[in-house]
Amino acid sequence: MALLLGGIRRVARLCRPRSCRSYGVAAQLVEEMLALVGDGNVSTAMAVREQHSRDESMHSCQPPDVVIWPQNVEQVSKLAELCYTHDLPMIPFGTGTGLEGGVCALRGGVCFNLTRMDRILNLNTDDFYVTVEPGVTRKTLNAHLRDSGLWFPVDPGADASLCGMAATSASGTNAVRYGTMRDNVINLEVVLPDGRVLSTAGEERSFRKTSAGYNLTGLFVGSEGTLGFITKATLRLYGVPEATVCAVCSFPSVQAAVDSTVQILQCGIPIARIEFLDDVMVDACNKYNALSYPVRPTLFLEFHGTETGVKEQVQQTEEITQLNGGSDFSWARDQEERNKLWTARHNAFYAALALRPGCRAYATDVCVPISKLPQIIMDTKEDLVASRLTGPIAGHVGDGNFHCIMLLDLNDEEEVRKVKEFTDRLARKALALKGTCTGEHGVGIGKRRLLQEEVGEVGIAAMRQIKATFDSKNIMNPGKVV
Repeated sequence: MALLLGGIRRVARLCRPRSCRSYGVAAQLVEEMLALVGDGNVSTAMAVREQHSRDESMHSCQPPDVVIWPQNVEQVSKLAELCYTHDLPMIPFGTGTGLEGGVCALRGGVCFNLTRMDRILNLNTDDFYVTVEPGVTRKTLNAHLRDSGLWFPVDPGADASLCGMAATSASGTNAVRYGTMRDNVINLEVVLPDGRVLSTAGEERSFRKTSAGYNLTGLFVGSEGTLGFITKATLRLYGVPEATVCAVCSFPSVQAAVDSTVQILQCGIPIARIEFLDDVMVDACNKYNALSYPVRPTLFLEFHGTETGVKEQVQQTEEITQLNGGSDFSWARDQEERNKLWTARHNAFYAALALRPGCRAYATDVCVPISKLPQIIMDTKEDLVASRLTGPIAGHVGDGNFHCIMLLDLNDEEEVRKVKEFTDRLARKALALKGTCTGEHGVGIGKRRLLQEEVGEVGIAAMRQIKATFDSKNIMNPGKVV
């Protein structure tokens, strides 16, 4: 304990003025935290703190002052009450797979790592729902569901924690068929900044719809940890489809690939996944995953349903793609082949990074009405060429969402400036087309100004009023979103 407290005092001398003020009682507070969560669940080690100061984004800032690992909701509640009493900032932390700096400790404070709360609670196969704690990831849940005939389809690529996905309103490759987290969260248990515990739809309730009062569940989905800690989520489940078939189709141009996407959706084909990769991204995925797809604009597609239904979907889709100059479908029918195909798509972020070793990546994620997709993607390709920047494009184009993964050397100030200008231009193009500056990554610290442009002064003012109501001291993940 003496060594621990001595380390805290040394850290305190290095903190900014606000952190120093907080640290006037830090040694005593850490003792109280240890008493609440036990040895091995509190750390002030610099390496641990730095690990919790960043996510997968290019954003960086100072580390938290303390990292704690609560084991249950009661501990989260008591720790939050302790931090609230002493005006200490609190930052939720899950798997660290975010892309907008949502876990950065802008004012120091206490990082709550929730990954040790990892139980799957109350699986109800008759009513198609499950309740999970914040340490449960989507892959863990689907492995647990393997013999139940059910699955959870929201798939952002990374093996993110499900409560973290709720906090950022994540989506991913299946959103075109199954919706986003906002469509698939039934109820949340939330610890508010002062330690009170809220069940957003009523304790242990799991109905499919309600007209009772304000939609508190929807309020916390996408709140990015700025209103409270999500300590439990009740989620919708779906039956595993009878038949699943994947296909890959390349095109002579970006325009042809994206036009095919729009036409497939306009024809009402219930496609499960439709993913776009430009030629640069296909080349990166080939090299990273030892594949040999043609280096051309490409669609990855997946069809779910009955054997007959899938056959009809495939026939209609193939006709549309061929009318747009698409190649014959390359099929992936069995589970191993499908996994190989989607692993390549999910590894796109890391495949892009491998194009410039030693560089960082910033993944944009604008979303526009599907009819505007061809225009914005073509404009983006032209802008990349004119700016002489490297930015492979991949996207969940079935719901109008795409990512331009910008590669940059953070030590090159000119390149950093150019990337920032490019990403701002891209976001504003999306806004001009009646779209959004972020389709799934969230606002974090990277898109706060763009959010203001998107929702306007009245919208931001309303959000700030909500924030002040739940977090009057502005200590719950401060500096994010609003």
